[in-house]
Amino acid sequence: MVIFFITFLILFIANQNFNPLPQGVKATHLVVEKADRKLNLIQDGQVVKSYPVSFGAQPKGDKIREGDERTPEGTYIIDWRNENSSFYLSMHISYPDSNDRKQAQLTGNDPGGMIMIHGMRNGLGWLGKIHRMVNWTDGCIALTNYEMDELWRAVDDGTKIEIRP
Repeated sequence: MVIFFITFLILFIANQNFNPLPQGVKATHLVVEKADRKLNLIQDGQVVKSYPVSFGAQPKGDKIREGDERTPEGTYIIDWRNENSSFYLSMHISYPDSNDRKQAQLTGNDPGGMIMIHGMRNGLGWLGKIHRMVNWTDGCIALTNYEMDELWRAVDDGTKIEIRP
């Protein structure tokens, strides 16, 4: 019984948002710092909120090819979104761009694609912040579901995203 209570308490705390994004905030761009495992929401040059994130299972280095489990580095845009994906909400990052495709062609690789910012896999939202303990995606950028709700409201299609090493 004690173990159940402690587990419940940990999951409850892990799913609380103690610092909600103010209503009406609109991102002018996003900056992802892979080394710090952060996604920064920028409005008019100021960091409005910084989100801890999980990346691909191989987080160091730029994405080279499909299946390498790396998150790409560079400047892209959020070009479309999917509210019915197999993960809780998802926003597509415009990877690969022409430079990524050219580099992949030179090395004989397929650059891959479908790099998204998303919440938890459907049905696993209860994990909350616990997901941050490991980098678990195939190259995407993952947040908790309530953080994804905030980002969904604050980020429009066409927003620039810079992903730094």
